[in-house]
Amino acid sequence: MSELISADLVDLDLSAATKDAAARSLAERMVAAGRVTDLEGFLADVAAREAQMPTGLDGGIGIPHCRSAHVTEPTLAFGRSAAGIDFGAADGPADLIFLIAAPTGGDADHLSILSSLARQLMDEAFTGALRAAAEPARAAALIRGEQPEQQPEQPPEEEPGEEPGEEPQSGPQAASRSESEPQSQSQSLSEPGPEADGPRSADAPASEPTAPETAPEAPAPAPFRIVAVTSCPTGIAHTYMAAESLAKAARAAEVELTVETQGSAGFQRLDPQLIAAADGVILAHDVEVRDRERFAGKPLVDVGVKAGINRPAELIAEVREKAARGPVPAADAPARPTAPMDQGAETTDGYATRLRTWLMTGVSYMVPFVAAGGLLIALAFAIGGYTVDKAPSVADHFLWTESASWAALFFQVGSTAFGFLVPVLAGFIAYGMADRPGLVPGFVGGAVALTVNAGFLGGLIAGLLAGAVVRAIQRVDVPPVLRGIMPVVVIPLLSSAAVGFLMFLVVGKPIAALQKALTGWLSGLSGANAVILGVLLGLMMCFDLGGPLNKVAYAFAVGGLANPNPGSLKVMAAVMAAGMVPPLAMALATTVRGRLFTRAERENGKAAWVLGASFITEGAIPFAAADPLRVIPSAMVGGAVTGGLSMAFGCTLRAPHGGVFVVPLIGQPLLYLLAVAAGTVVSAALVVLLKSLRAPAAGTPGTDAPAADATHPQVSTHREVTTH
Repeated sequence: MSELISADLVDLDLSAATKDAAARSLAERMVAAGRVTDLEGFLADVAAREAQMPTGLDGGIGIPHCRSAHVTEPTLAFGRSAAGIDFGAADGPADLIFLIAAPTGGDADHLSILSSLARQLMDEAFTGALRAAAEPARAAALIRGEQPEQQPEQPPEEEPGEEPGEEPQSGPQAASRSESEPQSQSQSLSEPGPEADGPRSADAPASEPTAPETAPEAPAPAPFRIVAVTSCPTGIAHTYMAAESLAKAARAAEVELTVETQGSAGFQRLDPQLIAAADGVILAHDVEVRDRERFAGKPLVDVGVKAGINRPAELIAEVREKAARGPVPAADAPARPTAPMDQGAETTDGYATRLRTWLMTGVSYMVPFVAAGGLLIALAFAIGGYTVDKAPSVADHFLWTESASWAALFFQVGSTAFGFLVPVLAGFIAYGMADRPGLVPGFVGGAVALTVNAGFLGGLIAGLLAGAVVRAIQRVDVPPVLRGIMPVVVIPLLSSAAVGFLMFLVVGKPIAALQKALTGWLSGLSGANAVILGVLLGLMMCFDLGGPLNKVAYAFAVGGLANPNPGSLKVMAAVMAAGMVPPLAMALATTVRGRLFTRAERENGKAAWVLGASFITEGAIPFAAADPLRVIPSAMVGGAVTGGLSMAFGCTLRAPHGGVFVVPLIGQPLLYLLAVAAGTVVSAALVVLLKSLRAPAAGTPGTDAPAADATHPQVSTHREVTTH
């Protein structure tokens, strides 16, 4: 931490009585040193960070910190209080206070400072030396990690038991190195092999001559293995301190510990083999643990991150006690991942499954932009007509009383939102593959795809390339001191350069040519080809009712709206019409033949009228979950009929969403509604027919609803999942 702190930034007699006064006193030193430009603005940023989570730690430590626009360079100030200051720690006031300031754009510095200081603070020799320091310069040198000056004229005398080549070490730095170096080489923080075996084998040389007369050594019992996850809102200070504290306790208890640190800089998942071999799991976290279902079936201790710092030995003892009780059920694991990126990544799922998950992550984040931008554009067309796209910028010309100005405003805001579609798609595909470090190269690749006219397909490829590049970089083993800056400097820099090179010079132009050919093909669609495409899109929209295949068809249609032409507008119309059919058909079926459905399904049928009219295909999911073999094929047939008719009628649509509420923007609106009605009737008739064929097995009409439930005992379970 060289040059981050000087003697002028150290106060060994801090007289402040409160944490706010302490922060002000130390901040004033930063102002005097020219490192903070606005004292009050900086203190407001410190207070805002403190409000998120107390920064007091057991052991008498306070670490207020923040990023601020009023900081000129990364800075650390240190104060020592004789009376102690309350920073919210459970064991009482703090006497060692570290105020960390980083510029707004200095993420890498901020993370590096915090992670390095966090590791040092777990060393009792280091904190003891700070409490004993008599001069500010000495305290600053200790924090910077500088070695104490040696006595050149007095070489150390060797004790009789010392090895000739050994050099005695003293002071907090030696202690700090002995504690931190073995664990900083990887996230496998405590492997007791060499350390635990050392003391036991100290007398080994003396016993070697008698080895022939001794019995062969029995194999050493396998050590107890623990995997742990630490995380906190900031993602560095408490995260790494908990990891360090657990590592020390693990070495003392002679157990193997491997820690996964999750935070704002992303994380590298534990090897599935390590998890499989683990005897227990410790989760020390204040934010949701990502991919938690990996630990299903393992003895688990789940606590806040400060517990990992303050009482690691108790946590290790607790998990060993739980393991001694025998296997635990896997029911405690969450039924679903907590984020799109976690859905099966790094597991035994096949590549096709993971690829679908990555693409769905990008599409799921893109859809809100589609809905907001598309509906604003649709509203603009409804108010100002189809020539509104020729209006001048509202920044230069806007009249509050003219509807044309409002139409132009809606169109330009919607068009701006639409401009994010490809970058958001690419960025979150990369996010799904590589977590947060994938966002920057993903967005950059998506923007380049727009620049080279590669469009929607270019965004897909850019996202996959960005995720692959980041994952490759993350596999490179780097020194521990660089880990803090890898996610915020090195990975974004290298991955953005690589993705930009590939998109500009390698794959961008071929994809742009393919996109142009696809656009030309859509523009020339007519006759039988258009009907066949409409049937195919209708089948896709109704196969999984909002699932991956449905989203692929929808994304294909939305991608065409970025550069609209008659063919792409027909595709959008067919996709929305087919997507409306399943819930409308279920609503109609429950109305005309209610006795074939359970009471809950009849209630769902009432809501399905509104959901279907609003183009929310998921409204049919409860019916499909209860009776998939009858509902899904019926919905697919109805969707195919509607999609084919919409294309045959030449219906067009400029809005990506809205259902019947955007009928004024539909070309051939009456024929469009006829196509939707035809598909709905066909689908409802098939559902009624197929369920009627099953009805005799249910007995009398009065008992068929309960029989339906008995025939499909999985209804309640699936319904709970799909309505999550």
